[in-house]
Amino acid sequence: MPTTHEVTNQVPPLSDYDVSADPALLEALRREGAGWAESEVRELGARAGGAQAQEWGRLAERHSPVLHTHDRYGHRIDEVEFHPHWHDLMDVAVRHGLHGTPWRDERAGAHVARAAKVFVWGQADAGHLCPISMTYAAVPALRAQPELAEVYEPLLTSSSYDFGLRVPTEKRGIIAGMSMTEKQGGSDVRANTTRAVPTGEPGLYALTGHKWFTSAPMSDVFLTLAQAPGGLSCFLVPRVLPDGSRNPIHLQRLKDKLGNRSNASSEIEYDGALGRLVGEEGRGVATIIRMVNMTRLDCAISSASGMRLGLVQAVHHATHREAFGARLVDQPLMRNVLADLAVEAEAATLAALRLAGAVDRATRGDEAEEQLRRLGLAVTKYWVCKRAPAHAAEALECLGGNGYVEDSGLSRLYREAPLPSIWEGSGNVAALDVLRAMARQPQAVEAFFAEVDLGAGADRRLDTAVADLRKDVTGLTDPDAAAYGARRLVERLALVLQGSLLVRHGDPAVADAFCASRLDGDHGLAFGTLPAGVDTAAIIARSGPDAASTA
Repeated sequence: MPTTHEVTNQVPPLSDYDVSADPALLEALRREGAGWAESEVRELGARAGGAQAQEWGRLAERHSPVLHTHDRYGHRIDEVEFHPHWHDLMDVAVRHGLHGTPWRDERAGAHVARAAKVFVWGQADAGHLCPISMTYAAVPALRAQPELAEVYEPLLTSSSYDFGLRVPTEKRGIIAGMSMTEKQGGSDVRANTTRAVPTGEPGLYALTGHKWFTSAPMSDVFLTLAQAPGGLSCFLVPRVLPDGSRNPIHLQRLKDKLGNRSNASSEIEYDGALGRLVGEEGRGVATIIRMVNMTRLDCAISSASGMRLGLVQAVHHATHREAFGARLVDQPLMRNVLADLAVEAEAATLAALRLAGAVDRATRGDEAEEQLRRLGLAVTKYWVCKRAPAHAAEALECLGGNGYVEDSGLSRLYREAPLPSIWEGSGNVAALDVLRAMARQPQAVEAFFAEVDLGAGADRRLDTAVADLRKDVTGLTDPDAAAYGARRLVERLALVLQGSLLVRHGDPAVADAFCASRLDGDHGLAFGTLPAGVDTAAIIARSGPDAASTA
């Protein structure tokens, strides 16, 4: 059959490449004490960029989970059916220890190694990382009840993915979920009305109530909040009871979400569901915040990972596409855009990996790192996650109309990008949490500035920004005024942290571009507004799919 035209000037598929070929990631991995994991990170990165994993992710996202509330006979079953490749993605993640494995790994840098693996494997599919993240985060919360941790921690840290609705303690490994928010309160969990009534058996309660958002409802156990006689408390609730019967946890519906479609998020009802108390009655928030702190780290890692994915796609397209007589990558304004996207991605990666290092050292007893983690993580979660949607939109625009169609994969990234900013406290919640940390833990402020000051003298623009910020932080006396301006304050905290990390550890061209465009005087707000004199060629050279093939 004759053709009407010849197909030319099309970009070749970006497949079978090494996702871990990222200089910023690999350098941070070594710097934060996890260089011993580089071979595994590279192995996983090559797999994440391979055609098979990319197809797994595409199909798992395209064919969303399906809820089956009853069987053909009318019996309640509350099962979620996933595409088979969802389980393939989960199996790889668990076997490579992206879930709870660092908690049993005594090597320094174990949490950093995990962060790098989440960063690369998440570029195959971000949705399945939700239950992986919650399983990771459940361990420190569960340790508030040592006898429960003794039973469940080995299962949460196992390298076996054992899907199926069975007694948790009879499985080779288990997955944990989180069930906190209710429709009347949202982030205000103290407004929760789910009741927990003591059964008479020590530590065992019957829970009744409705949860508005419970992600990964096929998990084996959930950490949940409910009102006990002593106040809001945390409970471990299994889906299957020790005798093999189903705990009365009813899945009402799955959420029809903007993105994150490979992962199931649900509304559930507890109808006298049995749960074990974790920690003390009335200390539920203090207990479960240990879990939230860890999932916030993953929000920052996931956003940085998405930025890297969008950047690589944009650079690949611009390298192979011609317009107006020249390759896009050779045209000055496009170079400005690509370099700006690269600067943002590298700054996000350095911050996320530095905070993973702080988590790792804090878990090993380093108090100064714990204080840095407390403030630095809240700051970074706010800013990096806030920047991710704009970054995804600009990366998509680099492909023009080709980026707006599903085949490109950029539309999927665009839908996914807002989630980490919402999960575990949206922008206002995160910003106010920073103010709370600064007021209650002045030592965290000291630790933050001690970290930032390590970059002192390396760049005049950074020094000026830090001095101005320190003065403004010292002058915070009016709580209402501080709350009103919390977002701008947290943004500045994030920028000086990223700037300090870049001038110390980043590529010199990237550090210069960051300080010139984020910290110095009048600068543009859109991507692609880097000032004249920035070495865009050097920055873009670090940004393609083969950037670190020899790093």
